[in-house]
Amino acid sequence: MMQLALAALLALPIPLPDSTPPSHAQVLEIPPELRAQLHQRVPGSVAPGARRLELLVEFVFSADGLALEYGNSTTHTVADAWRTRQVNCLSFALLFTGLAREVGLDAYVQEIDQVLAWHQQGGIVYNSSHVNVGVRFGQRRKTVDVSRAEVMARHRPEQVADERALAHFYNNRGAELMAAGDSVAARRHMEEAIALDPRYATSWNNLGVLRMRSDDAIGAEAAYREALALDPTHASALFNIVGLFRRAGDEANAMHFQRRLERAQLADPFHQFLLGTQYEGRGEYERAVEHYRRAIRLHGDEHRFHFALARTWLLMGERRRAGRALARARELGDDDSRALYQAKLDRLRQDR
Repeated sequence: MMQLALAALLALPIPLPDSTPPSHAQVLEIPPELRAQLHQRVPGSVAPGARRLELLVEFVFSADGLALEYGNSTTHTVADAWRTRQVNCLSFALLFTGLAREVGLDAYVQEIDQVLAWHQQGGIVYNSSHVNVGVRFGQRRKTVDVSRAEVMARHRPEQVADERALAHFYNNRGAELMAAGDSVAARRHMEEAIALDPRYATSWNNLGVLRMRSDDAIGAEAAYREALALDPTHASALFNIVGLFRRAGDEANAMHFQRRLERAQLADPFHQFLLGTQYEGRGEYERAVEHYRRAIRLHGDEHRFHFALARTWLLMGERRRAGRALARARELGDDDSRALYQAKLDRLRQDR
């Protein structure tokens, strides 16, 4: 979980994270015990760099190493991630990048801005982007991703500056504190995120949600508009500003931004995919096919889109079409999914 883009709903209390903003150094500090373990498992004399990376990955993930566990957990500092062994993608990226640099690797945080990863907690909808780690060896690059194949992404990851990575930390912490009901600490974290990277639209959107929840509609509108000036298709900011104007009874402005939101959603393959799953779940298969096919037109390389289409064709009794979609899913899938799709395709052919 990272780059949390919030959509305002009713607030429910959840456990309160630490409310004191850590310094930049505290966020990235590698505890002495962890540093000692690292150099024991990944000695600096090991060459070339690719071998050091292999040893580092083994140390981070193996049962006799850090044995990190991935999930939508609290955004931790490097030290807290080491102590708890619990990481979301941002905590992992900060920890792994720091350890990689400690053993002489050219590592950096990478950002994937459009992914299908969202959840609801504490009365707030979180629309999450994703980060992982890149490691450079001359002209070659390797990617280390704690989520494995769980994240559905539209674009390849891009390197971001350390300031952006730190801004994500404070932005995430701010969102977590807001959901926990500590608006003062949340504001301090969000303002730190904006100070580090004022051109990141999601931080402005989240500040708008905080202001709205603090009954500052004027401040919320200003923050949403700043987010949209930076990213005119930012779906969360559009959703939030529509709600703001609707609550104020300003239907003209609400409709203006609603049309902008609908245009953004039409161009978003993940939104179309989610609509398809909703219609499929309700048994409205023709509508589901319509949205799955639109998702594929927008982002045809995602194997799970083709598999969803195949599943819906099969529910409609369209076995030939289902077979074609399933074959395409198999072509595009990774090693794990390809075997599953092949087995389903074989079964479909046998049934014929």
